[in-house]
Amino acid sequence: MKLLEYTPFDSLNVFLDELNLGDCIIRGSLEAFSCKHAGNDRRLSISLEHEILDYLGKSSDSDPPSPVEHLSCRSSRKTLIYLVLTLGHMYPDYDFSAVRAHLFFREEDWESFKQMLDTYLSEASTLWAANTEGSSLLDSMTKVLDEVIKIRECDIYSYNPDSDGDPFLEKGAIWSINFFFYNRKLKRVVSFRCCCTSKLAGDDFLAGALSDSEEEDALIDMDI
Repeated sequence: MKLLEYTPFDSLNVFLDELNLGDCIIRGSLEAFSCKHAGNDRRLSISLEHEILDYLGKSSDSDPPSPVEHLSCRSSRKTLIYLVLTLGHMYPDYDFSAVRAHLFFREEDWESFKQMLDTYLSEASTLWAANTEGSSLLDSMTKVLDEVIKIRECDIYSYNPDSDGDPFLEKGAIWSINFFFYNRKLKRVVSFRCCCTSKLAGDDFLAGALSDSEEEDALIDMDI
């Protein structure tokens, strides 16, 4: 996967970079990736293909159904591999090689994504409108996404990991969302990630760090 630079994303990414909402902070970004292999992608994609086939050989009727259609189909396996590779480029410090298909959920349509956006980013939308003379955050995002990925031609997936596979959870996040827009014709994936972090969690962490530091200083001052 190769990161593609698209200036239409710039204004939204600057706005969502560190959005202060009082008790919490929202951080989000839009990124576009080409589905062409880059670096270690080819080796990892082959490894993932073998793992999926091995998993299919051992799976039973009691296993969770795959939201990435039927993994017995090569095109569906390629889709899963592209999504996993995209995650790896989004979060280079994490290993997603063991991610399974049931952690991805295919959204029904663009309308369900818009409803999600209205739910999670209602306060952000108000601030966006105030800073852009009343324009809609959703309309602005729709416009740039359509320009880069052609929304109506996309399959939309969300990534809903368990606690061990969510990079944001280690940062005291209240919630986090990861969406992918995959256009097979363009061989392109656009990711939208966003998280909301409590300032209180950060304050608690800082207070704990200071307390530990003070305790260490006290031990150093003690005569042993």
